[in-house]
Amino acid sequence: MANENTELKKDLGLIHIFCITSGAMISSGLFVLPGLAYEKAGPAIIISYLIAGLLSLPGMLSLVEMTTAMPRAGADCYGVIRSMGPGIGTVAGLLSWFSLAMKSAFALIGLSLLAVTFVNVNIYVIAIAGCLIFLIINLVGVKEAGVLQLVLAGILFLIMIFYIIRGLPFVEVQRFEPFAAKGIVPVFSVAGYVFISYAGLLKLASMAEEIRNPAKNIPLGMLVTLSVVTIFYFLMIFVTVGVLDGKALSGSLTPISDGANAFMKLPGKILITIAAFTAFLTTANAGIMTSARSLVPLSRDKLFPEVFARIHSRFGTPHYALFLTGIFIIVSFFLRLEVLVEAASIVLILTNVLSCFAVIILRESGVQNYRPTFRTPLYPWMQIIGIIAFGFILLEMGGEAYIITIILSLAGFSAYWFYGRKKVRSESAMLHLMERITNRELVTGTLEEELRELSLERDEVTFDRFDKIIEKCPVLDLKEKISLDKLFRIAGKELAESVGVDSRYIYRALKEKEEESSTAITPDLAIPHILTDGEHKFEILLVRSKEGIEFSGSSPKVHAIFVLLGTRDERNFHLYALSAIAQVAGDPEFMNRWMKAHNEQGLRDVVILGKRLRPWGSEK
Repeated sequence: MANENTELKKDLGLIHIFCITSGAMISSGLFVLPGLAYEKAGPAIIISYLIAGLLSLPGMLSLVEMTTAMPRAGADCYGVIRSMGPGIGTVAGLLSWFSLAMKSAFALIGLSLLAVTFVNVNIYVIAIAGCLIFLIINLVGVKEAGVLQLVLAGILFLIMIFYIIRGLPFVEVQRFEPFAAKGIVPVFSVAGYVFISYAGLLKLASMAEEIRNPAKNIPLGMLVTLSVVTIFYFLMIFVTVGVLDGKALSGSLTPISDGANAFMKLPGKILITIAAFTAFLTTANAGIMTSARSLVPLSRDKLFPEVFARIHSRFGTPHYALFLTGIFIIVSFFLRLEVLVEAASIVLILTNVLSCFAVIILRESGVQNYRPTFRTPLYPWMQIIGIIAFGFILLEMGGEAYIITIILSLAGFSAYWFYGRKKVRSESAMLHLMERITNRELVTGTLEEELRELSLERDEVTFDRFDKIIEKCPVLDLKEKISLDKLFRIAGKELAESVGVDSRYIYRALKEKEEESSTAITPDLAIPHILTDGEHKFEILLVRSKEGIEFSGSSPKVHAIFVLLGTRDERNFHLYALSAIAQVAGDPEFMNRWMKAHNEQGLRDVVILGKRLRPWGSEK
């Protein structure tokens, strides 16, 4: 029985991430495609696979950046909604769901085709049974599905290691001559052909909300997976090319199995068949696990029926989304899979393109609380190169698959227009970008607030007393230049009522403190602080001066001022507050964020979201 809860359990660690992602990658891309790729490019396909791995970097790194900022279920879709708006986000979410589900269906059909070589059973019976088994496992819990993925991936990697070690001594160098037998151009076109072998990297984004310590584990998990899988692809295909005659390998649908047969005979062929069987199992399991999560952000945002965001009260899984995914996969068994798989490949490429565009929009929009813990290197060139490269890859795809993709895109947009558009009123980074360009008021701050909450949840921040004071403290955002004397007079008036002290006393005390020694601790930051009589009173005033205030000859333009006023019995907390400010302001990005903050709440957020220790009275 379900309840109204929509929060998923954080049950996945780094090892689960690696096994889910690598298991989703290693299937037909290794056990079927190399023979077809060899027919097009010859021995140089080992370079084609390396190039395909490099091509996957821009989309993967962009997705990692976006996911570490917004670690929610279906993070690729969630990020596109927050970047480009709910219309494009709905299309992206439904296409992602379709693509991941179709990959799972394709894996289950591949598994069935292998199974019928051993047992005389209809392939559809095996495929449907496999789908139901994986559906039940995923309904019981993501941790259980993750453990299964760990076991299957472990078996797969052990067999691949054995194949590489056993096969290397049999490699004949002359089989690599001529290396680029078909020319240089096919080496690059085949890289696009085998690009789908790396598509499993994107599946991790669907699981982001269920990953422990996402700030660390998501980027590490993806980078480790890409590195390890690329090495295994290279070595497995290197051995296969080196042990098989070119005529035998060219066009083969069982290239790795044929390679094993060449140096291990029948036992090796059986072993690789087991590995291929295991690979299809891992892909099918990962596909069902991740595709259902693509519906969750759409349902949470009311762009899709909200029932699909519900989480089972006992198992903590999106059971309705899983049921719908299972039905879709079973129905797809009876469709023309070769065309739908090609369409799914296009969708995965489009997901990469959207991730690149989304990061560019999020960064250029100036959204203050977009705070990824991982930032794509070489921005924006990494994204631009990725968009151009993916464009070339798309040109290689078939026309029938394009038609299917357009139909699905129109269906997704129709779902938004006739269902979600009437229910959702959300901001996107695109609106912030338009506001920045046109200098017109277009946003209300809801996106900033949402990203703020996501950052606090991601970093597992619990508010302490300092945070609570900052959350409610007065803020002065000074546009014009004023004197230090005038600042202290204004500060006295702002703080007097909250601490029950005469404003003139506060003014004099601040002035005397400054005359003793400057409270400017850097050329940009000052912390005037005084103690007064009374009990259990402490207040902070945040001040931003765009033009800067002169505190001393060495600090003529101070832009960030924290005025602290507390009673003498709060001396210990006074020291704690000074330490907290010093830690927050010590971030190299602090002053940049401070000066770019859009409003008073933005200035508070710069402090609250700043990195520091919170041992003092933290509360959930």
